[in-house]
Amino acid sequence: MSGQKHWEDVYNTKATDRVSWYQSTADTCLRRIMRTQVDLDEAVVDIGGGASVLVDALLEHGFTDVTVLDLSSAALRLSQARLGERASTVRWLHQSVLDADFPVGEVSVWHDRAVFHFMTTPEQRQAYYDAMASAVRPGAHAIVATFAEDGPTKCSGLAVARYTAEELAAAFSPAFALVSSERELHTTPGGSTQSFTVCHLQRASSSPNAK
Repeated sequence: MSGQKHWEDVYNTKATDRVSWYQSTADTCLRRIMRTQVDLDEAVVDIGGGASVLVDALLEHGFTDVTVLDLSSAALRLSQARLGERASTVRWLHQSVLDADFPVGEVSVWHDRAVFHFMTTPEQRQAYYDAMASAVRPGAHAIVATFAEDGPTKCSGLAVARYTAEELAAAFSPAFALVSSERELHTTPGGSTQSFTVCHLQRASSSPNAK
């Protein structure tokens, strides 16, 4: 995965609505989270949430335990400024997901729209798996989206891994089982189309963390 400096440079030099992953609304992501049927006071973590408007949608819907993690402090500041006083109700983590110190077994929804596909080495993927398996409580949920097998090979100048639904689900076995998967076509601000694989996974009640 790239270093913090890369992502700081991205958000310090590009307008938020010009980066390829920009979405003006978070309706689709919110709908996926709502399908989990978690209570509004349960913990939701947005991995790589940065400047995304998902945090706005979660707060507006009534979620009260929301964490946003991102490598870029500039991206987090953009969201904080947009939210104004409501920013104080969110937990902001300026960290890599690989180093984040999440409380063990307290997360009810782990949401990652496009971070895992930057894990291009076995060591990175294992560290991510370990972090997710430790943080998500038994029976709870993870929603992970990556570029699909026919998606881009790079994003923001960085190499990415691409996945079918079966491959993405296998990356999180045995700690997580596949609930459902879908294909998403995202239109970038520049007008190109990117294909994503999205998996809804559920933390097993008794499976080990280790792969």
